[in-house]
This record gives sequence, structure tokens and C-alpha cells, in this order.
Amino acid sequence: MNKMIRIAVFASGSGTNAENIITYFDKHPSVKVVNVLTNNKNAGVIERAKRLKTPIKVFSKSELFSTGFEKFLKKEADFIILAGFLLKIPNQIVTSFPNRIINIHPALLPKYGGKGMYGSHVHQAVVDHKEKKSGITIHYVNENYDEGAIIFQESVSVLSTDTAEDVAAKIHILEQKNFPKIIEETILNKN
Repeated sequence: MNKMIRIAVFASGSGTNAENIITYFDKHPSVKVVNVLTNNKNAGVIERAKRLKTPIKVFSKSELFSTGFEKFLKKEADFIILAGFLLKIPNQIVTSFPNRIINIHPALLPKYGGKGMYGSHVHQAVVDHKEKKSGITIHYVNENYDEGAIIFQESVSVLSTDTAEDVAAKIHILEQKNFPKIIEETILNKN
């Protein structure tokens, strides 16, 4: 029997993607979500993780950059999944988990990526620039925001009448449908 592959999920917000990932891997024979980590003590993901009986850890930005935090991650997890996590991952953690940190971005990178481009900011930019399509990008995390190697993209049409909220709803469907499946394929192919 192969050893269980352990995932730590980082989230800063409501946690719908985190919940979807936890649920997807709940009965998986070789992959398990072992921790949900958040930098936001008021994040909705906390209640979701508790309800799903997944250990939750709330931490500060300074803790994220501490060597103790890196050691904790190396002991606890084989992969890190960013599911709506808004802080930049410190370089020492990126180095400790080479091609083992996966993020989802709510646009077709390299468009609408980088610092400050998250959630509704991305969808508003897509609408403001009259884009005909948007989508999701699942990618590895490197030292720069949204610049790691792309693993998967899927697009959706953006209508001229769509609001940022309309785009967000379309993107959410793509996230829910694809993120856990792509995580599974990616990490099983690495082991």
C-alpha cells in the first residue's frame, strides 16, 4: 500500500473551493486533506473546515514567514493547495515544495494576474476590458504572483451584457468542476 499523500489547503475567504476539495478527497484511497490553513480569523473557511472535521490552523502573516511554519508544513504535508489564499507564499516555502504548491486563479493567465488581482477585482477587469472570454488557470506557484507553470486552463464566454458578478458565477462553476480533479491528476502523476 502506498503512503497517503497529504494536502494542506490554504484559504483566506469563504472556503467554497476548500470545501469542494475536502469533500472530493474525503474517501480517496491515496490522497487526504490533512489541514486547512487561513490567515483570516473571520474567514468562512473556518466553519466549513470544522463542519467537515478537518483540522484548521489560523496564523498571522509574520507566522507564515517564520522557519517554524515552514517546518510545520514539511512535517504535515506533501502538497500545498491555494484555494483563494491572498498572501504571497514565502520563497523559502516555495523552495521547500518545488512544484508541489498549486494555485487556482480566476482568469486566463497571463492576463489579469499579479498583485491585487483576485476575486471581484479580476472579474471587473475582464468586464471593463470587454473580454470575450475568461476562465480559470490552475498553475504551480513560484516566487512571483501568478507566474508559475500552467497546469490547466478552461475558458467560458463572456457576454457584452455580463456584469462582474455574472462572470464570477461562471468562473465559480469552472472552479468547482475542475479544481479537485486537476489536483488529483497532478499529484498522482508526481508520485
